[in-house]
Amino acid sequence: MFAQDIQRKAQQIVATATERGLMLATAESCTGGLVAAALTEIPGSSSALDRGFVTYSNDAKMQMLDVPEATLAAHGAVSEATARAMALGAVARSRADVSVSVTGVAGPGGGSDEKQVGLVHFAACGPAGLIHREERFGDIGRDAVRLASVRVALDMLADRLA
Repeated sequence: MFAQDIQRKAQQIVATATERGLMLATAESCTGGLVAAALTEIPGSSSALDRGFVTYSNDAKMQMLDVPEATLAAHGAVSEATARAMALGAVARSRADVSVSVTGVAGPGGGSDEKQVGLVHFAACGPAGLIHREERFGDIGRDAVRLASVRVALDMLADRLA
């Protein structure tokens, strides 16, 4: 289902998390569950993945992940502050030790001058702390933005497991 590089990254993450006894959670908006899907593609992933949150709407981000309404009002759904709150909320609302969040504008519409199509914010949380990354993939097509986002999210999960 996924490209070989994605499968290899997911397999490595599942193996590392399982070896270390750590559970994972994903908090996804523009990827719609693709990060969790990549992880569950790996046999034995149930020993490492606790759950995935697909929080496409602002209401879902607030209700499922405790993203503060004030954060969304001040910064918007596609922002560093929201990505960080999503990653923290995924750990707080699950049995996970490590999480990754993704929120962005996959396109083809929905962008603005300030937040153009292809802008994606990521955060990952784990024992080593909370990190953020911003990517501007550009208007490369919805599927390409989403798959590029899966790759970055998996890299960030791996980083928090290192």
